[in-house]
Amino acid sequence: SHKALNKYSSVLTGENAHGGGKAMLYATGIPPEKMHLPHIGIASCWWEGNPCNMHLNELQTRVHDGMIHDDRMIPRSFNTIGVSDGLSMGNEGMRYSLPSRDLIADSIELQVSATHYDGVITIAGCDKNMPGCVMALARLNRPGFMIYGGTIKPGTIDKNCVCDYYQKQHANNVKGDSIEIDIVSGFQAFGECKAGKISETEKQYILEHAIPGPGACGGMYTANTMSTCIEALGLSPLYSSSLLAEDARKSDECETTAVAMMHTLLERDIKPRDIITRKSLTNAASIMMALGGSTNGVLHLLAIAHAAQVEFTLDDFQRISDAVPFIGNLRPSGKYYMSYLQGIGGTPAVIAYLISKGLFHGDCMTVTGKTMHENVAHIPAEYIFDAAHEYRDVVYPIEAPLMHTGHIKVLYGNIATDGCVAKLTGKQGLKFCGHAIVCESEQDFMRKFNAGEISKEALGDKRYVIVIRNEGPKGGPGLPEMLVPTTALVGAGLVDQVALITDGRFSGGSHGFIVGHVTPEAYEGGNIALINDGDLIEINADGKTLDLLVPTQILSERRVEYQNGEKQAPKYNSGVLAKYTKLVQPASKGCITD
Repeated sequence: SHKALNKYSSVLTGENAHGGGKAMLYATGIPPEKMHLPHIGIASCWWEGNPCNMHLNELQTRVHDGMIHDDRMIPRSFNTIGVSDGLSMGNEGMRYSLPSRDLIADSIELQVSATHYDGVITIAGCDKNMPGCVMALARLNRPGFMIYGGTIKPGTIDKNCVCDYYQKQHANNVKGDSIEIDIVSGFQAFGECKAGKISETEKQYILEHAIPGPGACGGMYTANTMSTCIEALGLSPLYSSSLLAEDARKSDECETTAVAMMHTLLERDIKPRDIITRKSLTNAASIMMALGGSTNGVLHLLAIAHAAQVEFTLDDFQRISDAVPFIGNLRPSGKYYMSYLQGIGGTPAVIAYLISKGLFHGDCMTVTGKTMHENVAHIPAEYIFDAAHEYRDVVYPIEAPLMHTGHIKVLYGNIATDGCVAKLTGKQGLKFCGHAIVCESEQDFMRKFNAGEISKEALGDKRYVIVIRNEGPKGGPGLPEMLVPTTALVGAGLVDQVALITDGRFSGGSHGFIVGHVTPEAYEGGNIALINDGDLIEINADGKTLDLLVPTQILSERRVEYQNGEKQAPKYNSGVLAKYTKLVQPASKGCITD
């Protein structure tokens, strides 16, 4: 059966292969008698400078050594890059974050194609790594899957080392004498310190203890949203998305599970496009709605669908949001970290529950070689509510949800004629009307915020809609995330009286009344470019609309004035961002570049 399994590598290793290639493979240590075994790429997004990625080389080594020990495949480890959203947030680096997704996909596709690997296992940590890996798997369409590096433990601080205000604000996360915190606590501490609510010393203490070691950010932020979606899609081993990075079972997943799975996929010739279908993408979007995932999930699932050549659009997300209640009490809008979800049975237990409620297609094929229903058949449907669990409000029952629909809404209107994506958990209501405060960029917002123009004092008790524009895929470029503005607003206590709309995007850590991915973007002449200070804007999540309440006549006059004005020049004339600006499609199409 070996011959059948080395369908790609036989170009280099077969009887008729030219000698040079074989000579090079012998030089890498493959003995002649093993040359015919399938060659498997192991692509890691390892890099040292980020907690989400710093341990991935260890996981890669486990897969590699497991394969050597198994002796039925030849492991071929290689690396791609990663960009940390935590490090690049609020600075120029953020323009490179989304482009890194497509570069990761391109680099894995190039390496695997050029070196004729028969299959590929990808190992991902931070946000953009995961969709990048899965886009590559879908494009290549060779047996393969993704392993998630795992989530991080919550950080802990001694509650007696912070003021009463901080203890009250974080009462939900008090455990005995300590308070559990994470990276978003670090971002919020900036706003709290600025507003004089905590001291410089307390801020420093929070920053030093927010992140206790390896693993991706601990809430239902973008990394855990994507890992959960990809497990629900059927492209990761069971529990891959909810296990902690430091859990011993993560090593087993790499050393034994992954190796056995890879061989099954080769033998049965199960490929990513057999797994990524309209039904499985619906499953991924359904779990994202149920657990309160990041709006970035919309962007990335659109791009994955494109790579797999499956028809899946923005409107599919609204259809799914209407059908699936929001039940996950997880940060940023809820109380718990991913580690608590693992404590009640992890992602597979949530999938088993959703299948039992008719909200998940159990008949989709997965990388185990079985259907999702078969994968989770051993888990009782109501296991997440088992009386033995210490915490029973991590997930709410479908019958008594946090919200009767999903928290992600796709809105249309004269500001977003091609759509935009709102994340509304219902805490701030479902309708918002306010006067515009226009910021020409994220930096412009920060300038106004730091100058006190956007503060409790300056805004009084009126409601405002902050508009941050020129931050789209081409205008940013790179569709940067607005976590610094949203955490600054939360820290300053403004989250209930301001909404925020942008042609940029939001971090999974953002919450409040927020609308992103406004399309067409300002750079392309979208109506977001025509908003003036003081204009009335209405966001209506029930009606699914985002409108500028300005007479059509006035809007037409502004349009003429805008068109006669200077056309915005690209911000970069050379290098990767110049290329990205030319290629990238709108957010409503997933910001794809191919």
